[in-house]
Amino acid sequence: MITNDDAGTGDDEELRAALDILRESCSVDLQATSQPGELDGVLQRAGSRRIIVAGGDGSLHAVIAALYRRHELDHAVVGLLPMGTGNDFARTLEIPLELDEAARLILHGEVRPMDLIVDELGEVVVNNVHVGAGAQASRRGARWKERLHSLGVGKVNLGKLGYPIGAVLAAFEPPGVHLHVELDGRVVTDLDSPVLMVAVGNGAHVGGGTALTPEADPEDGQVDVMISHAIGARAKLGYALRLRRGSHHERDDVQYLRGSQVTISGDAFWISADGEISGPERHRSWHVEPEAYSFIVPA
Repeated sequence: MITNDDAGTGDDEELRAALDILRESCSVDLQATSQPGELDGVLQRAGSRRIIVAGGDGSLHAVIAALYRRHELDHAVVGLLPMGTGNDFARTLEIPLELDEAARLILHGEVRPMDLIVDELGEVVVNNVHVGAGAQASRRGARWKERLHSLGVGKVNLGKLGYPIGAVLAAFEPPGVHLHVELDGRVVTDLDSPVLMVAVGNGAHVGGGTALTPEADPEDGQVDVMISHAIGARAKLGYALRLRRGSHHERDDVQYLRGSQVTISGDAFWISADGEISGPERHRSWHVEPEAYSFIVPA
Protein backbone atom coordinates (compact mmCIF):
# COMPACT_ATOMS: atom_id res chain seq x y z
CA MET A 1 0.00 0.00 0.00
CA ILE A 2 1.39 3.37 -1.07
CA THR A 3 0.38 6.47 0.85
CA ASN A 4 0.97 10.14 0.11
CA ASP A 5 0.82 12.77 2.84
CA ASP A 6 -0.39 15.35 0.31
CA ALA A 7 -3.26 13.26 -1.07
CA GLY A 8 -6.09 15.56 0.01
CA THR A 9 -8.60 14.64 2.70
CA GLY A 10 -6.70 11.71 4.14
CA ASP A 11 -7.73 10.75 7.66
CA ASP A 12 -5.23 8.75 9.71
CA GLU A 13 -7.88 7.15 11.91
CA GLU A 14 -9.94 5.97 8.91
CA LEU A 15 -6.79 4.69 7.21
CA ARG A 16 -5.86 2.67 10.31
CA ALA A 17 -9.36 1.16 10.39
CA ALA A 18 -9.08 0.22 6.71
CA LEU A 19 -5.67 -1.34 7.34
CA ASP A 20 -7.14 -3.41 10.19
CA ILE A 21 -9.78 -4.78 7.82
CA LEU A 22 -7.16 -5.71 5.23
CA ARG A 23 -4.78 -7.26 7.73
CA GLU A 24 -7.49 -9.62 8.94
CA SER A 25 -7.19 -11.39 5.57
CA CYS A 26 -3.74 -10.63 4.15
CA SER A 27 -0.35 -9.10 4.86
CA VAL A 28 0.03 -5.40 4.09
CA ASP A 29 3.33 -3.60 3.54
CA LEU A 30 2.68 0.11 4.08
CA GLN A 31 5.01 2.48 2.21
CA ALA A 32 4.83 6.27 2.54
CA THR A 33 6.15 8.48 -0.26
CA SER A 34 6.49 12.23 -0.38
CA GLN A 35 8.40 12.64 -3.66
CA PRO A 36 7.62 11.09 -7.08
CA GLY A 37 11.17 9.75 -7.29
CA GLU A 38 10.57 7.55 -4.24
CA LEU A 39 7.99 5.51 -6.13
CA ASP A 40 10.61 3.61 -8.15
CA GLY A 41 12.17 2.13 -5.03
CA VAL A 42 8.77 1.22 -3.58
CA LEU A 43 7.60 -0.41 -6.81
CA GLN A 44 10.91 -2.27 -7.16
CA ARG A 45 10.28 -3.88 -3.77
CA ALA A 46 6.61 -4.60 -4.54
CA GLY A 47 7.41 -7.49 -6.86
CA SER A 48 4.27 -9.33 -7.92
CA ARG A 49 2.12 -8.14 -5.01
CA ARG A 50 -1.02 -6.12 -5.57
CA ILE A 51 -0.45 -2.39 -5.36
CA ILE A 52 -2.98 -0.37 -3.38
CA VAL A 53 -2.96 3.43 -3.69
CA ALA A 54 -4.17 5.18 -0.54
CA GLY A 55 -4.74 8.64 -1.95
CA GLY A 56 -6.53 10.72 -4.54
CA ASP A 57 -6.52 11.00 -8.30
CA GLY A 58 -3.07 12.61 -8.30
CA SER A 59 -1.58 9.77 -6.28
CA LEU A 60 -3.20 7.18 -8.54
CA HIS A 61 -1.86 8.98 -11.61
CA ALA A 62 1.67 9.04 -10.15
CA VAL A 63 1.66 5.29 -9.45
CA ILE A 64 0.18 4.34 -12.84
CA ALA A 65 2.65 6.65 -14.62
CA ALA A 66 5.60 5.13 -12.72
CA LEU A 67 4.48 1.58 -13.55
CA TYR A 68 4.04 2.56 -17.22
CA ARG A 69 7.49 4.16 -17.33
CA ARG A 70 8.99 1.00 -15.76
CA HIS A 71 7.20 -1.23 -18.34
CA GLU A 72 5.47 -3.06 -15.47
CA LEU A 73 1.93 -1.76 -15.87
CA ASP A 74 0.60 -4.60 -18.00
CA HIS A 75 1.44 -7.10 -15.23
CA ALA A 76 0.19 -4.96 -12.34
CA VAL A 77 -3.00 -5.30 -10.31
CA VAL A 78 -3.92 -1.94 -8.76
CA GLY A 79 -6.51 -1.06 -6.12
CA LEU A 80 -7.59 2.23 -4.56
CA LEU A 81 -8.44 3.56 -1.11
CA PRO A 82 -9.91 6.92 -2.17
CA MET A 83 -8.44 9.56 0.14
CA GLY A 84 -8.24 12.55 -2.18
CA THR A 85 -10.16 15.77 -2.52
CA GLY A 86 -12.15 14.78 -5.63
CA ASN A 87 -11.77 10.99 -5.99
CA ASP A 88 -13.09 11.30 -9.54
CA PHE A 89 -11.83 7.99 -10.93
CA ALA A 90 -13.29 6.19 -7.92
CA ARG A 91 -16.67 7.78 -8.69
CA THR A 92 -16.57 6.51 -12.28
CA LEU A 93 -15.80 2.96 -11.14
CA GLU A 94 -18.30 3.16 -8.24
CA ILE A 95 -15.59 2.46 -5.69
CA PRO A 96 -16.96 3.32 -2.22
CA LEU A 97 -15.66 6.59 -0.83
CA GLU A 98 -15.89 5.26 2.74
CA LEU A 99 -12.51 3.70 3.46
CA ASP A 100 -13.80 0.68 5.35
CA GLU A 101 -16.06 -0.24 2.42
CA ALA A 102 -13.24 0.40 -0.05
CA ALA A 103 -10.99 -1.91 1.97
CA ARG A 104 -13.55 -4.71 1.79
CA LEU A 105 -13.80 -4.12 -1.96
CA ILE A 106 -10.04 -4.60 -2.26
CA LEU A 107 -10.43 -7.99 -0.58
CA HIS A 108 -13.53 -9.18 -2.40
CA GLY A 109 -13.80 -7.10 -5.59
CA GLU A 110 -13.31 -8.20 -9.16
CA VAL A 111 -10.07 -7.64 -11.11
CA ARG A 112 -10.81 -6.22 -14.56
CA PRO A 113 -8.68 -4.62 -17.31
CA MET A 114 -8.66 -0.82 -17.58
CA ASP A 115 -7.90 1.39 -20.55
CA LEU A 116 -5.28 4.13 -20.43
CA ILE A 117 -4.79 7.36 -22.40
CA VAL A 118 -1.24 8.09 -23.61
CA ASP A 119 -0.01 11.21 -25.41
CA GLU A 120 2.68 11.45 -28.10
CA LEU A 121 5.29 12.22 -25.44
CA GLY A 122 4.54 9.01 -23.55
CA GLU A 123 2.75 10.76 -20.69
CA VAL A 124 -0.29 8.88 -19.36
CA VAL A 125 -3.79 10.03 -18.44
CA VAL A 126 -5.73 7.74 -16.13
CA ASN A 127 -8.98 9.67 -15.92
CA ASN A 128 -9.51 12.78 -18.05
CA VAL A 129 -7.66 15.45 -20.01
CA HIS A 130 -9.21 18.73 -21.11
CA VAL A 131 -8.19 22.02 -22.71
CA GLY A 132 -9.77 25.46 -22.90
CA ALA A 133 -12.02 26.89 -20.19
CA GLY A 134 -11.89 23.71 -18.10
CA ALA A 135 -8.10 23.80 -17.95
CA GLN A 136 -8.21 27.50 -17.08
CA ALA A 137 -10.63 26.64 -14.27
CA SER A 138 -8.23 23.95 -13.05
CA ARG A 139 -5.30 26.39 -13.20
CA ARG A 140 -7.11 28.96 -11.12
CA GLY A 141 -8.83 26.37 -8.92
CA ALA A 142 -5.56 24.68 -7.97
CA ARG A 143 -4.47 27.77 -6.06
CA TRP A 144 -7.80 27.94 -4.21
CA LYS A 145 -7.75 24.21 -3.53
CA GLU A 146 -4.36 24.59 -1.86
CA ARG A 147 -5.52 27.59 0.17
CA LEU A 148 -8.74 25.91 1.32
CA HIS A 149 -7.32 22.40 1.76
CA SER A 150 -6.46 22.86 5.43
CA LEU A 151 -9.85 24.34 6.26
CA GLY A 152 -13.02 22.42 6.91
CA VAL A 153 -15.70 21.41 9.35
CA GLY A 154 -15.60 17.79 10.45
CA LYS A 155 -15.16 15.66 7.34
CA VAL A 156 -16.10 18.51 5.02
CA ASN A 157 -12.95 19.54 3.14
CA LEU A 158 -13.24 23.02 1.66
CA GLY A 159 -10.57 22.13 -0.88
CA LYS A 160 -13.40 20.72 -2.97
CA LEU A 161 -14.52 24.29 -3.62
CA GLY A 162 -11.32 25.00 -5.54
CA TYR A 163 -12.60 23.84 -8.92
CA PRO A 164 -15.99 25.66 -8.74
CA ILE A 165 -14.19 28.87 -7.72
CA GLY A 166 -11.77 28.40 -10.60
CA ALA A 167 -14.66 27.83 -13.00
CA VAL A 168 -16.27 31.12 -11.97
CA LEU A 169 -13.01 33.00 -12.43
CA ALA A 170 -12.38 31.31 -15.79
CA ALA A 171 -15.77 32.56 -17.02
CA PHE A 172 -14.19 36.02 -17.30
CA GLU A 173 -11.44 34.77 -19.61
CA PRO A 174 -11.58 35.49 -23.38
CA PRO A 175 -14.65 33.83 -24.95
CA GLY A 176 -13.04 30.93 -26.78
CA VAL A 177 -10.06 29.44 -28.61
CA HIS A 178 -9.77 28.40 -32.24
CA LEU A 179 -8.82 24.75 -32.34
CA HIS A 180 -8.49 22.08 -35.01
CA VAL A 181 -9.70 18.79 -33.54
CA GLU A 182 -9.28 15.43 -35.28
CA LEU A 183 -10.81 12.17 -34.06
CA ASP A 184 -9.40 9.00 -35.62
CA GLY A 185 -8.07 11.07 -38.52
CA ARG A 186 -11.38 12.83 -39.20
CA VAL A 187 -11.74 16.58 -38.67
CA VAL A 188 -14.60 17.19 -36.22
CA THR A 189 -13.95 20.87 -35.45
CA ASP A 190 -11.87 23.36 -37.42
CA LEU A 191 -10.32 26.74 -36.69
CA ASP A 192 -13.29 28.73 -38.00
CA SER A 193 -15.50 27.48 -35.15
CA PRO A 194 -14.23 28.73 -31.73
CA VAL A 195 -14.66 26.38 -28.77
CA LEU A 196 -15.12 26.89 -25.06
CA MET A 197 -13.37 23.63 -24.18
CA VAL A 198 -12.48 20.14 -25.35
CA ALA A 199 -12.44 17.14 -23.00
CA VAL A 200 -11.07 13.67 -23.64
CA GLY A 201 -12.46 11.28 -21.07
CA ASN A 202 -11.41 7.80 -20.03
CA GLY A 203 -13.35 8.40 -16.82
CA ALA A 204 -16.52 10.44 -16.46
CA HIS A 205 -15.81 12.90 -13.65
CA VAL A 206 -13.50 15.83 -12.88
CA GLY A 207 -13.33 18.44 -10.16
CA GLY A 208 -14.84 16.33 -7.39
CA GLY A 209 -17.84 14.86 -9.17
CA THR A 210 -18.56 17.01 -12.24
CA ALA A 211 -19.55 14.59 -15.02
CA LEU A 212 -17.58 16.27 -17.80
CA THR A 213 -17.70 13.24 -20.11
CA PRO A 214 -20.70 11.55 -18.48
CA GLU A 215 -20.85 8.45 -20.70
CA ALA A 216 -17.12 7.62 -20.54
CA ASP A 217 -16.25 4.05 -19.61
CA PRO A 218 -12.61 3.11 -18.93
CA GLU A 219 -13.32 -0.46 -20.00
CA ASP A 220 -14.75 0.07 -23.51
CA GLY A 221 -11.50 0.56 -25.44
CA GLN A 222 -12.36 4.12 -26.47
CA VAL A 223 -12.39 7.66 -25.12
CA ASP A 224 -15.33 10.07 -25.05
CA VAL A 225 -14.67 13.46 -26.63
CA MET A 226 -16.76 16.46 -25.57
CA ILE A 227 -16.41 19.73 -27.53
CA SER A 228 -18.33 22.75 -26.26
CA HIS A 229 -19.03 25.70 -28.56
CA ALA A 230 -20.89 27.65 -25.85
CA ILE A 231 -19.11 30.97 -26.39
CA GLY A 232 -21.60 33.77 -25.61
CA ALA A 233 -22.48 34.78 -22.06
CA ARG A 234 -25.97 33.25 -22.19
CA ALA A 235 -24.66 30.08 -23.82
CA LYS A 236 -21.95 29.76 -21.15
CA LEU A 237 -24.52 30.07 -18.40
CA GLY A 238 -26.79 27.47 -19.99
CA TYR A 239 -23.83 25.15 -20.51
CA ALA A 240 -22.72 25.56 -16.88
CA LEU A 241 -26.19 24.79 -15.54
CA ARG A 242 -26.48 21.67 -17.70
CA LEU A 243 -22.93 20.66 -16.75
CA ARG A 244 -23.95 20.55 -13.09
CA ARG A 245 -26.70 18.08 -14.02
CA GLY A 246 -24.48 16.06 -16.35
CA SER A 247 -26.70 16.75 -19.37
CA HIS A 248 -24.57 19.41 -21.12
CA HIS A 249 -23.54 16.91 -23.80
CA GLU A 250 -27.14 16.93 -25.07
CA ARG A 251 -27.01 20.66 -25.98
CA ASP A 252 -27.03 21.69 -29.65
CA ASP A 253 -23.76 23.60 -29.22
CA VAL A 254 -21.92 20.56 -27.83
CA GLN A 255 -20.39 17.73 -29.84
CA TYR A 256 -20.14 14.41 -28.05
CA LEU A 257 -18.12 11.75 -29.86
CA ARG A 258 -16.23 8.54 -29.22
CA GLY A 259 -13.01 7.22 -30.71
CA SER A 260 -9.48 6.00 -30.06
CA GLN A 261 -7.15 8.85 -31.11
CA VAL A 262 -7.57 12.61 -30.66
CA THR A 263 -5.37 15.42 -31.99
CA ILE A 264 -5.78 19.08 -31.00
CA SER A 265 -3.93 22.01 -32.58
CA GLY A 266 -4.42 25.73 -33.18
CA ASP A 267 -4.37 28.66 -30.75
CA ALA A 268 -2.17 28.26 -27.68
CA PHE A 269 -4.04 26.22 -25.06
CA TRP A 270 -3.47 25.00 -21.52
CA ILE A 271 -3.92 21.33 -20.65
CA SER A 272 -5.31 19.76 -17.49
CA ALA A 273 -4.42 16.06 -17.47
CA ASP A 274 -5.58 14.22 -14.33
CA GLY A 275 -5.49 17.62 -12.62
CA GLU A 276 -1.88 18.36 -13.62
CA ILE A 277 -1.61 21.63 -15.56
CA SER A 278 0.81 22.09 -18.46
CA GLY A 279 1.21 24.44 -21.39
CA PRO A 280 0.61 26.57 -23.20
CA GLU A 281 0.75 24.20 -26.18
CA ARG A 282 -0.25 24.45 -29.83
CA HIS A 283 -0.40 20.74 -30.66
CA ARG A 284 -1.04 17.60 -28.67
CA SER A 285 -2.28 14.11 -29.50
CA TRP A 286 -3.67 11.32 -27.32
CA HIS A 287 -4.52 7.68 -28.04
CA VAL A 288 -6.11 4.86 -26.09
CA GLU A 289 -4.23 1.77 -24.98
CA PRO A 290 -7.03 -0.74 -24.26
CA GLU A 291 -6.72 -3.09 -21.30
CA ALA A 292 -3.41 -1.51 -20.27
CA TYR A 293 -3.55 -2.69 -16.65
CA SER A 294 -5.78 -4.46 -14.13
CA PHE A 295 -7.85 -2.72 -11.45
CA ILE A 296 -9.89 -3.94 -8.49
CA VAL A 297 -13.52 -2.85 -8.97
CA PRO A 298 -16.98 -3.84 -7.71
CA ALA A 299 -18.13 -7.15 -9.14
